[in-house]
Amino acid sequence: MKAAPAALCAALLASCAAARAADIVVESAWARASAGPARNGAAYLTLANAGAATALVGVETPVAARAELHAHRMDGGVARMRAVESAPLPAGERAVLAPGGLHIMLMGLAAPLEEGTSFPLTLRFADGDSRAVRVTVGGVAAAAAPMTEPRDR
Repeated sequence: MKAAPAALCAALLASCAAARAADIVVESAWARASAGPARNGAAYLTLANAGAATALVGVETPVAARAELHAHRMDGGVARMRAVESAPLPAGERAVLAPGGLHIMLMGLAAPLEEGTSFPLTLRFADGDSRAVRVTVGGVAAAAAPMTEPRDR
């Protein structure tokens, strides 16, 4: 009989975690195709948070040796990219990762990113949740997410 309350508590905790993950909506995950033999790339997306405040604290993908959050910062009139530890995601707000600002840097690509394909990306949040998304690869000069259905990579 004592096992039943423990099982009920575990089930309730699992349902709370699932509800928390469902509060974050990922929109328009995309990347540009690699330019020639480039070994690095970048991914962009928008996060909409309908739940409690959290932060994006990590990213992983099998298509690159490393994936990091980066931001462009002005340094003496020169734009430079720097790694950042997290991207805040306040309750009820949106975080936009876009060219020229906060983005996901993909370093050590296993193969060039090809237009029309997609790849998996896992987002890790400060509250312990994670979210798997697919990133659609647009053209080399793309400025926004492609509108066509990608082929899986």
